[in-house]
Amino acid sequence: MSTAPAQSPFPAHLLREDLRDFTGYSSARTSHAGPPARIWLNANESASASTVDPYGAQRRYPEPQPPALVAALAAAYDVPAERVVVGRGSDEAIDLLIRALCRPGGDGVVIASPTFGMYAVGARLHGVPVTDVPQRDLGTGWAVDTAEVAERARSAGARLVFLAGPGNPTGGVVPLADLARLAGDLADQAVVVLDEAYQEFNRAPSAVGLLGSHPNLVVLRTLSKAHALAAARVGCAIAHPELAAVLRRVQAPYPLPGPVTALALAALAPDALHDTRCRVEDALRGRIRLVEVLRTDPRVRAVYDSEANFVLTRCTDPDGLLGALLASSIVVRDLRHLPGLDDALRITVGTDAEIDSVAQALTPARIAPVRTR
Repeated sequence: MSTAPAQSPFPAHLLREDLRDFTGYSSARTSHAGPPARIWLNANESASASTVDPYGAQRRYPEPQPPALVAALAAAYDVPAERVVVGRGSDEAIDLLIRALCRPGGDGVVIASPTFGMYAVGARLHGVPVTDVPQRDLGTGWAVDTAEVAERARSAGARLVFLAGPGNPTGGVVPLADLARLAGDLADQAVVVLDEAYQEFNRAPSAVGLLGSHPNLVVLRTLSKAHALAAARVGCAIAHPELAAVLRRVQAPYPLPGPVTALALAALAPDALHDTRCRVEDALRGRIRLVEVLRTDPRVRAVYDSEANFVLTRCTDPDGLLGALLASSIVVRDLRHLPGLDDALRITVGTDAEIDSVAQALTPARIAPVRTR
């Protein structure tokens, strides 16, 4: 009978020294480890139900890490449950990682712009310096220079590297071989985080397959995009079990409301997962059509390859394009405030009817005026 290879320990020196023995807050739900209780009088909850919740389903505090949801997410992402930390979307996981690994006012975070803004926002709110290693614009796509990221992380004394694949707003990916090499290069230096918020739209495999070989690698996932639950705010960090335990200790109690957990569990049931896969296929077909629509507009000079449910464009006349869309009550993301994207817009793949509306809004620009004598 074969046995699984022993798991390498998490490099504990990467944790904040003052948090290595931190036990966190002991909530009413975590402090009782005795036999099953019949009467719960330890959390100062209401003794009776509310009129808006007559059956008392919400009267008591929820589980800090709902076991059924943790198990469902672990099954969905094909990882052991001990690696999963559930929280309020990916945003909370980003914050937890910064708090657990970076001393306020010290250490550092490395990002690769253009990228999701919350990595830098979270770091700066925590007083942690940010080092940016801009991606290379290849004309049709974007590339993260992982060798440069490793070098800059070392020189800056960074404890965290945030990458995204597929990335927002680029739609580009980080090749798994490059990611593995980066995690290996920084094994004694930093935790490497790959944000896979858009992974369901990506034909390449997830990075979770690398976790067993790289204790300092973390993958973020969310139910906000492909699962269509953005308002529910459910996400998770998938990390080495020892790091996952630390993240749970620094997390605020009761991160997920009971109704949200129930909704997330329903979304991870077999029928709902089938619907999600159908929705993803619709988005992939819609992405092809949206690209075709945009490339016929003379104001669009570039549409980048994307593995997400959006496309990034560069425009010769972004104001004209925005104006045409707004005239049809269509709002897209203006990215011109970001470094290196002073002519860029990001457009989400909508429904067939919404893409029809985009095409109709841009039609006048594709029709050459008739000259009269």
